[in-house]
Amino acid sequence: MLIGLVTFIILMGFTLGPRVGLTWPEKFVRDTVGFVQGVFYKPASYIAGFFEDVGEMKEVFEENERLKKAVALYARESAEYNMIKNDNKRLMDDLKFTEEQKKRYDYDYRPANVLSVNQDPNNHTLVIDLGAQDGVRMNMSVTSVDGMVGVVSQVGNFTSTVKLLTTLDPQDSKRQQIAATVSDKDTFGIIESYDKKTKMLKMTRIPEDDPIKEKDLIVSSGNGGVIPRGMIIGTVEKVETGEFGLTRTATIKPAASFQDWKTLLVVFTPEEPKG
Repeated sequence: MLIGLVTFIILMGFTLGPRVGLTWPEKFVRDTVGFVQGVFYKPASYIAGFFEDVGEMKEVFEENERLKKAVALYARESAEYNMIKNDNKRLMDDLKFTEEQKKRYDYDYRPANVLSVNQDPNNHTLVIDLGAQDGVRMNMSVTSVDGMVGVVSQVGNFTSTVKLLTTLDPQDSKRQQIAATVSDKDTFGIIESYDKKTKMLKMTRIPEDDPIKEKDLIVSSGNGGVIPRGMIIGTVEKVETGEFGLTRTATIKPAASFQDWKTLLVVFTPEEPKG
């Protein structure tokens, strides 16, 4: 106690004088406290970092497992696709398909930059930097990486205008209807309108006994010869009885987001032989 009291009096004497900087006892105490804090802080931070690393390792492990499953699934589906492709080619040869018939579904996807967007709800269009000089033709389909966006409505030499699916209106006599089907079922329907309030597409003329159901993936069927087959439209949100009770109607959530595009893909299909 006596030593502590003497030390306290000495410290008081140092602190009563004019302050220019820290006194050596203050420096000593501060350095000592800093050292002790460092002794405890570093191990604590190492321990905390260790547990964080363990957590991250667990997440990386789980992600790695998911990727392994995805790769395995891709390898299996790729093998199945190649087998089906080879069988299809063999059958075409056996049936003596012409070269034009064999190449009917060989589509070429060419990237195009979006130059401008017209946000008019009644004329929602955009302009891309591919035109007639690049081989673009009227009614060519345009898609994003997520799903179908629209069709080419005007073609210039170096640019083209794309009319979006959000402009589909059953009252428009010049509307572009899309024959649609479910990706893995024998389904038929027509994508004929877009609801601006719900931001959903409407698929009509579905037969009453059609197996379509919620969460089915809707793609273009290729019927009609304008929209190529296999264009992703969206997924089924609900299925209801049609207006007159003879058919069914499906509400489709579009796969494309219809906003913030920088690059899209123009679908080049083989030209039909003339003559």
